[in-house]
Amino acid sequence: MFIPTIRESSLLDRQSIKRSDPAYIEAQLDDPKARILVLLGDKPVIIADEERTEASAKWFTKQDLAQFGLPVEKSYFLGTHPEGGGRFALALGEVEVQHAPDAMQILFPMVDLRSLAMQGIMGHEDLSLFGMAKSLDHWHQNARFCGSCGSENIIGDGGWRRKCTGCGKDQFPRTDPVVIMLIVDPANDRCLLGHEARFVQNMWSTLAGFLEPGEDIANAVKRETFEEAGIVVEDVRFHLTQPWPFPHSLMIGCHAIAKTTEINIDPNEIQEARWFSRNEILLMLDDSHPEGLWVPGKQAIARSLIQAFADGEVQ
Repeated sequence: MFIPTIRESSLLDRQSIKRSDPAYIEAQLDDPKARILVLLGDKPVIIADEERTEASAKWFTKQDLAQFGLPVEKSYFLGTHPEGGGRFALALGEVEVQHAPDAMQILFPMVDLRSLAMQGIMGHEDLSLFGMAKSLDHWHQNARFCGSCGSENIIGDGGWRRKCTGCGKDQFPRTDPVVIMLIVDPANDRCLLGHEARFVQNMWSTLAGFLEPGEDIANAVKRETFEEAGIVVEDVRFHLTQPWPFPHSLMIGCHAIAKTTEINIDPNEIQEARWFSRNEILLMLDDSHPEGLWVPGKQAIARSLIQAFADGEVQ
């Protein structure tokens, strides 16, 4: 049986025990080795070559940003790096940038994070850190007020908690679990892929869907596969997990075996579903399919699921 290697999402030590101490967070930010990445309107500020074939995070010192009057003190604490120093993320909106117009000379270029993830031009570590920052900021934008009493929530724990100023209730960042699955038909040596309306032309990928309250992973895989493609599956096997910050999901990758093979899609979920032979999958992975069809890039868990089938690791 294939046992996957669990890929860690980041090298950082999140310091979850210490980050509730404001003095500790302040000391980390003041450390000369501290570095800050920036999201500008939820787009990462990066370093890229002219052809945009390679990209990396653009790290700033506290002094780099403070000289333009940017609110460095509002940075989220991501953790400490093995090489020393804290790592932070500063999420800027239009208002902050309007008050510091000169900062634009260093806050460039900005690129959509989803594009970076799908194109596979940024390393896993940097992509993970930007994803962590974006997920945190999205949560903060939607948790400014208490859902119980309506009072304002204030930020604590370096960005990992909000506390209600009225009733004192604590709120913490959320993660939404999503099953993402490759369905295999061993009798015909093929697998099932779908194409959604939001996908780029000719891109095919695995099926996916949210876990519902009180539902386990296997049941979610079975339910979502039947709802989206009308296929009944069995023998659900765990493969790998991947944080996916759009906005704050955890993708739980699985393989499953098809009990039925007749496709009946739900057009509200996907535009098309189709069985692909192993040979076709190999061509898609190699970007040489005669119809120009392709699958997600190497940073996506969908590709890992598909690659495992292509390599004969899923029977």
